[in-house]
Amino acid sequence: MNVNELKDKRIAVLLSGGVDSSVVVYELARLGLHPDCFYIKIGPEEEEKWDCSSEEDLEMATAVAAKYGCKLQVVDCHKEYWGQVTKYTMDKVKAGFTPNPDVMCNRLIKFGAFDEKMGHAYDLIATGHYAQTEWLEGRKWLTTSPDPVKDQTDFLAQIYDWQLRKALFPIGHMMKEEVRAIAESEHLVNAKRKDSQGICFLGQIDYNEYLRRYVGEQTGDIIELETGKKIGEHRGLWFHTIGQRKGLGLGGGPWFVVKKDVAANVLYVSHGYDPETAYKKDFRIHDLHWLTAAPQQVAGSLHPSASAEGVQQGWIPITFKIRHTPEFHPGYLELGATEALVHSADKIHGVAPGQFCVVYDEHHHRCYGSAEITV
Repeated sequence: MNVNELKDKRIAVLLSGGVDSSVVVYELARLGLHPDCFYIKIGPEEEEKWDCSSEEDLEMATAVAAKYGCKLQVVDCHKEYWGQVTKYTMDKVKAGFTPNPDVMCNRLIKFGAFDEKMGHAYDLIATGHYAQTEWLEGRKWLTTSPDPVKDQTDFLAQIYDWQLRKALFPIGHMMKEEVRAIAESEHLVNAKRKDSQGICFLGQIDYNEYLRRYVGEQTGDIIELETGKKIGEHRGLWFHTIGQRKGLGLGGGPWFVVKKDVAANVLYVSHGYDPETAYKKDFRIHDLHWLTAAPQQVAGSLHPSASAEGVQQGWIPITFKIRHTPEFHPGYLELGATEALVHSADKIHGVAPGQFCVVYDEHHHRCYGSAEITV
């Protein structure tokens, strides 16, 4: 970060109570900056009935802000969260898809509703995401973190271009170990606090319990794909995702979820270890969302790890992710006006409709954006 570029900017820091966003405040404070800090309240409905850690989060955030002489304000985005992000989640699971609420939280809440409630008064919104931004060829791009395990560009790939222009990631160039070391050397109250796991608004609540409460149960058949034989019952298609091999309650496993028939309320599974039916090399994506610019063909560009055999003219070399993992898959993008085909160099396990496919350049450096998997 260049202090000269920041000193005249109004900066808001979103403090979660975790170690990452706390070190963000330190990083800005050591440059002589005193940003305004905010804790976004998005906790679940009827909070008294849920085991939510929001009270502890707020205590941690308050202590960190006070340590560096920054004021802290609580911003209530409860209605916006439950009216937008939760609606998106419920609509997707009811349709048999695999949603990602954390992706939509960044777009709709952290860089959306919060900014609106502040009257768009802040030039930059700083968060503890492991991601970077770079100005390349006169444009601001979202780029990956050097920490492949913690990289969170996949969670940011649905934000809007105007939100990206406001985004500031002060720890995005660090490894997690560096962030922990800073927190300990600064004696931050949450230096040894464990990273949060799961959906951001649930705290310690199990995701399936959340679905059970807000969607309910709908019993249906579990059918073996190869034989058509009924081998069990499920309690709701929304409790299962393509590629799943745990929690099915079936004997003689392993079993893999390979297909859902939403209209008939049938869950199809396949027996055996990593069956062929659980893999795909080609799949379609729609609702293309590009952050800075759409992927483009570069002359002479070819993946070193991908065979040129079968590659068609006009296919764009890319890397991509379909879930939050350290690995980037090499492949090609056959780009259309409103949808595209992803041609993976390798067979991919658990490609599920509704998941986001996050698209990067062939060096997995620039993040182009993401789109929803169709089939």
